[in-house]
Amino acid sequence: MGLVEAAPEPAPAQPEGARRPLADQQAASPQEQLADQLAAPPREQPAPEAEVQQVAPGEEFHRIIDNPFIPTEVEPLSTFSIDVDTASYAIVRRFLEQNTLPPRDAVRIEEMINYFRYDYPEPKGDEPFSVNIEVARCPWSADHRLARIGLKGKDIDLHRRPPANLVFLIDVSGSMDHPNKLPLVKDALKMLVDRLGENDRVGIVVYAGRAGIALPSTHGDRRGEILSAIDQLQPGGSTNGGEGIQQAYNMAVAHFLKGGTNRVILCTDGDFNVGITDKNALEKLIQEKAQSGVFLSVFGFGQGNLKDARMEALADKGNGNYAYIDSPLEARKALVEQMGGTLVTIAKDVKIQVRFDPKAVEAFRLIGYENRLMPHQDFRDDTKDAGEIGAGHTVTALYEIIPTAAARGEIAAVARAAAEAPRGRGLMMVSLRYKAPDGDVAREIAYPGLDDGRDYARASADFKFAAAVASFGMLLRDSPYRGGATFDGVLELAGASLSQKPDPSGYRRQFLDLVRKAKALASR
Repeated sequence: MGLVEAAPEPAPAQPEGARRPLADQQAASPQEQLADQLAAPPREQPAPEAEVQQVAPGEEFHRIIDNPFIPTEVEPLSTFSIDVDTASYAIVRRFLEQNTLPPRDAVRIEEMINYFRYDYPEPKGDEPFSVNIEVARCPWSADHRLARIGLKGKDIDLHRRPPANLVFLIDVSGSMDHPNKLPLVKDALKMLVDRLGENDRVGIVVYAGRAGIALPSTHGDRRGEILSAIDQLQPGGSTNGGEGIQQAYNMAVAHFLKGGTNRVILCTDGDFNVGITDKNALEKLIQEKAQSGVFLSVFGFGQGNLKDARMEALADKGNGNYAYIDSPLEARKALVEQMGGTLVTIAKDVKIQVRFDPKAVEAFRLIGYENRLMPHQDFRDDTKDAGEIGAGHTVTALYEIIPTAAARGEIAAVARAAAEAPRGRGLMMVSLRYKAPDGDVAREIAYPGLDDGRDYARASADFKFAAAVASFGMLLRDSPYRGGATFDGVLELAGASLSQKPDPSGYRRQFLDLVRKAKALASR
């Protein structure tokens, strides 16, 4: 693959603080990166809470510092919470479709990867999810290995899913008065309502200058009443998000369905400017309410006023997911195609801890998940909150691995004699810990991560595509760890994946269009 090319010229001027030019300096060599890491011990605790950065008038994103390479002789463990959020990909798409390179802090690589569904094996028996591990040569750094850890939530028959108790919490403040905000919210909710039945319940709480009940909790088969309440929603006033959240949770708890799905669905541009404005107080409220068994999904809408950082934090604290909806197509994806994952949680507090073998791995780097890192001791501390996985959801994590010199020889030998040594060289042990959605007792499972020496050309189609998305994210972030990644290399890798498997939804081909657009913008 032609993965190395001349660095593109800097991108056109962006709003102050939005981003720095792509590839404006040569990335450090792997040896220099590793030397820097050996000079000082890596962080064993999550970084302090990231600063919120305003990159354009009214839009805010958490500042992200790329995870570094960590030498295994200093620390062989890596611990993090899973993340099923997908908002970053849709936000990046919105910027690119407006002929603007996205702010680097809008690019959360794990969310871009997890936007796409991958064909991991179905779980066996009563297991809530399956675990799939694959290792191949890293496409942007030929001397490195790339390990992919994939989780697949058990699919459910939507006609036999547990009943749902839903409360739509809808922002009708003045900032929502835009075609891609409240009107799109109403269209999105109608899509979901059309798929509810008599055993489901739906309520609507609105908030602006004050919070109020637009629809008491109503059986899902009374569509006329529900749709009429949605149609009557009108924007106006300032935002008292805290009061609205309290009313929404009160309604959900009052109609709690034991053994069912109990969820508040917040639809907003994130502009909470009246009421509980203190970020920590608002997150504490959400976390306390989540302990009642009512989870939270957050759907962000619009631009120019998007408080991405706040919405992501609320979803994390509310045991839920965060998605960004910028079109009717995206609304259908989030609320119809992924309805099972949105409505049915199959495992909560899902944590991953990877132990790398220092004899095989010189250093490793987790790609993305910067705001999901956990102290290693929290892995078995079942009081510590972590991410949830819904029915049918897939979750993917990538590690870039620098093999030891001895391991490189063994990996090459295994690749040459694959028939005699099909299991490969052990690189790591992947442990997962999780609880049932309504349980307090955690279960732990472990899987070995083996390297059979394969080149990325022999990797699975899903491996190639996830690697392509990661490469794209590193380019957009101008990551110092992007190695030899180029836009042409991303197109080639994703194209090879598409040649191996169909793309019935068209989402992966849309990805290729976005890469081409980003390449053109970066070369101006």
